[in-house]
Amino acid sequence: MSVGHSSHAAARQGLPGNPLIWVLILSEIAAFSAALAGFAVARLLDPATFAKGAAALNPLAGSANTAILLTSGLFAAWALDAARRGETSATRRLLVAAASIGAVFVVVKVAEYVGKAAIGLTIDTDAFFTLYYLVTGFHLAHVAFGIAILSLVAAFPEKENVETGVAFWHMIDLVWVMVFPVFYLLR
Repeated sequence: MSVGHSSHAAARQGLPGNPLIWVLILSEIAAFSAALAGFAVARLLDPATFAKGAAALNPLAGSANTAILLTSGLFAAWALDAARRGETSATRRLLVAAASIGAVFVVVKVAEYVGKAAIGLTIDTDAFFTLYYLVTGFHLAHVAFGIAILSLVAAFPEKENVETGVAFWHMIDLVWVMVFPVFYLLR
């Protein structure tokens, strides 16, 4: 056994999926954390604008999207369990279900954007909405990419592929659980 192979095996003992996904996941969490820290600083500098912006958001839409992503994450976790048991058909069905539920998140978020734009609340409205569209739009791009990953993994449901795709999908869940209260609940 070569040194490279044994170190790869050691790295894989504690983390599911391809080890490189964890580099991506940690970098994405760092990027979103920095964005949320920037939001917090901007909020401190202009509390009135941020309170007004938060009041214009629909916590019900944000709550629905939280439930949608967590439900999708549950289906992804079930897919991983099925993959570990060698149940290829179940793995595929569960990954497709997770991706499909994730697509509902996209529909709700796009409807929310359209509704805000219709009443004149755009990325140029003020600092709150600039950050709202940038952070939630960046997250939405990750959701779309995650849906593509889950769909690709459903086509090639080997255990490592499923572990890697599900790890990425759970990162998307985690990020939304950080973004949702900051934008929708803190008034």
